[in-house]
Amino acid sequence: MTAQAGQDGVNLHASCIAVEGRGLLILGPSGSGKSALALQLMAFGADLVADDRTQITLQDGQLLASCPVPIHGLIEARGMGLLRAPTVTLVPLVLAVDLSHSSSERLPPRQKMVVLGQELDLVSAIQGNHFPAAILCYLKGSRQD
Repeated sequence: MTAQAGQDGVNLHASCIAVEGRGLLILGPSGSGKSALALQLMAFGADLVADDRTQITLQDGQLLASCPVPIHGLIEARGMGLLRAPTVTLVPLVLAVDLSHSSSERLPPRQKMVVLGQELDLVSAIQGNHFPAAILCYLKGSRQD
């Protein structure tokens, strides 16, 4: 997966949360559960960066995520409407999850996506209640190969 950009970075149809200063980019088509996954991770202590649209820029070789001003601090909860949430203004990205693809492999191979010429670790959605907890563990630690 590759994302191209203009001079000011790229604005992606994606949500983003932060855990201890490490960002997760949540990708997928409308209705795939981007906001729902962000809300689940926020219930575990993650902070909202952006919901539905995420601005990605490159600074000193690091991908940084932020929220477009018009939607700053807002997240959609289907059936409840737009909710206000505390936010992190800018976070370095360390992981992306693609909700449009799922994996049933027990130990899947490492995947990457390229954004603004930089590689970013990528995981596919997995079925099971442990998915948000596994993402949180990845963000607080890393993946062992």
